[in-house]
Amino acid sequence: MTDVSSGTRVRLGRTELSVSPICFGTWQLSPRFWGEPDEDQIIRAIHRAIDIGINFFDTADAYGDGLAESVLGRAFSGIPRDKFILATKVFWHMHPDGRRYPDLSKPYILEECDASLKRLKLSHIDLYQCHSYDQLTHPHEIADAMETLIKQGKIRAAGTSNWNVEQLRILPKRFGSEQPPYSLLKRGIEESLLPYCMANDIGTLVYSSLHLGLLSGKYKGDESFTDLRKNQPDFQGERFRTLCDRVRQVGEIGKNYGLTTVQTVIACTIMHPAITCAIVGIKQPKHIEEAAGAVGKTVSREDWYKIRGLLSL
Repeated sequence: MTDVSSGTRVRLGRTELSVSPICFGTWQLSPRFWGEPDEDQIIRAIHRAIDIGINFFDTADAYGDGLAESVLGRAFSGIPRDKFILATKVFWHMHPDGRRYPDLSKPYILEECDASLKRLKLSHIDLYQCHSYDQLTHPHEIADAMETLIKQGKIRAAGTSNWNVEQLRILPKRFGSEQPPYSLLKRGIEESLLPYCMANDIGTLVYSSLHLGLLSGKYKGDESFTDLRKNQPDFQGERFRTLCDRVRQVGEIGKNYGLTTVQTVIACTIMHPAITCAIVGIKQPKHIEEAAGAVGKTVSREDWYKIRGLLSL
């Protein structure tokens, strides 16, 4: 059984956070996108992750309008605080009637941090991230809010998510991480964002690393979906079938290294020198056990580029 508790830990950019290169993602606790989740099973998966040494967990206040944070609050109950690093996000100003709009004003950041802490049942958040870019708030105001929270001991570090290079340029160096979308099928951030983050010691925790499950190798190309994937071009028609065949070929390469398709994809993702961590959406204990098996694994340079070529469609 894979155990990474005494294995690799990586520093997340210029923060002082020491995290596992696999991050347990919780977007699946968003019924609007993924249907009703099995909360108890996800909690068992969280406990299993900690058992095998995965210490990094990512969520957001917007996931299920607070549901994900509340489930994590239940999951972490009774677990020593030094056993996990918790990252959450702020951006959407949510109202009970369902209204929401972007808001990274200082008053809202301070207010919502307290709300997240209450749902999480924690005294502090390790990494507090701006979920997207707020056009109406100057980044210096955002930085001031984060600095206030750090001084109050409510957060340890600040980061961003879904920000581009020019937006990041405005921020003070206090911000130590960026969370962009990235997979071996969607590599656009390699052009400018990843080099910028590498040059400025900004840690990257990439999300959708398995491309909404397509890179898991579990699909044949004839499946249909009822969740958010039902309207995604990559999950429809001839393109879906072609992609599934290419993923199968990736899996065949992985077998030469004793890796599953999931492990091969994750290993190739975190081999990129500008990528600190890969976020993987986890629903069951066996999912995190498999993902953890990618920690410390690599493929040859030739096969790394061969895999990228297969998935360049």
